[in-house]
Amino acid sequence: MRQLLRLVRSVHTATLVSGRNSQKPKNILLYGIGGGIAVGTVYGGYVAYDQWKKRQITIANTDFENSFLLNQMPPFKPSREVKYPLDTTGLTFTLYQYQTCPFCCKVRAVLDYFSISYNVVEVNPVLKTQLKWSEKYRKVPILIAETPEGDIIQLNDSSVIVSALFSFLISQKTAESRPVDDRRHNPMVHIANCYPSIKYTDEKGVEQTQIMNKYFLMYEEDMQGRSKEDILEERKWRNWADSVYVHTLSPNIYRTISEAVDSFQYFDKVGEWERNFTAWERYMVIYVGALAMWLIAKRLQKRHNIKNDARRSLYEESDHWMSSIKKQNNGQFMGGEKPNLADLAVYGVLSSIEGCQAFQDLDENSKIIKDWYRKIQQDLTH
Repeated sequence: MRQLLRLVRSVHTATLVSGRNSQKPKNILLYGIGGGIAVGTVYGGYVAYDQWKKRQITIANTDFENSFLLNQMPPFKPSREVKYPLDTTGLTFTLYQYQTCPFCCKVRAVLDYFSISYNVVEVNPVLKTQLKWSEKYRKVPILIAETPEGDIIQLNDSSVIVSALFSFLISQKTAESRPVDDRRHNPMVHIANCYPSIKYTDEKGVEQTQIMNKYFLMYEEDMQGRSKEDILEERKWRNWADSVYVHTLSPNIYRTISEAVDSFQYFDKVGEWERNFTAWERYMVIYVGALAMWLIAKRLQKRHNIKNDARRSLYEESDHWMSSIKKQNNGQFMGGEKPNLADLAVYGVLSSIEGCQAFQDLDENSKIIKDWYRKIQQDLTH
């Protein structure tokens, strides 16, 4: 910038001098035009370089090995416990969640489907008091895994949690084939290291954080009899659940102020807010949260190209999911005869609005509830 200012001063001085030494007005005009072009060119080049420099910042890995390990458990008692007698993981899991958050519902669907026991800490959606212990990550879900070896592992992001859980289940099947040295460490520690976070600057110059490999399963050398195409297809639809389907929900359940309040009253009931939060926290979340989400939903509707009639987008994406299952021609689920992780992801997302008016309307206008959703729900409850 200093060089730019010097250039402006020099051009301005040259123009003044030429004006004193020449009686021809056209010379002044020519100097002025030339100076303007020079200044504009230099300034434009400076701005372009500055923007290019921001875009070219090297992606940096912000995690070091085992950076997800905690020194101690967070100081919050679980609000409830979910126990499965058939759980063979040997780990103690604690899920920090909102009961009706679609990403939290997705994690619970996987835990429940595979009969993995877990504790639940319900997080206040507005104050987030229960997340203040987390230094770098203040979103839900967060899953804490305590190992028999004494490690306390913090897993962030619903897709990472799902991938890590399933990878851990795979590791249990291949435990005997691993070298003796590897068996001294819990597999979950190795698995968690496979999902590092990076920071980068996007095209607008804004710093972003991204977790790598979130949809990847760590099979080691054993793919459990699955084809590469099958794994890629599952990964594609898990991504679709997060990047497309979930974005049809907010514009629908917060479509009007009254519908937003009704949705939050449903969240209050299923989240047991009366038992978990003080009275003023509870009412603040319901009414302030409803108004805030009604406003936010309008922005999300534009950002994600949701139709003016938001219900149409919800119906169309649901029908797209069902027609894609039919094209697979190998069963009643995307995974064939049994749900795979893509099925559980879409189910989890959709289950978050089960008590809302949008869910009832979807049941009346699409086959996804009767022909697919209820079948997975039946598997989860038996």
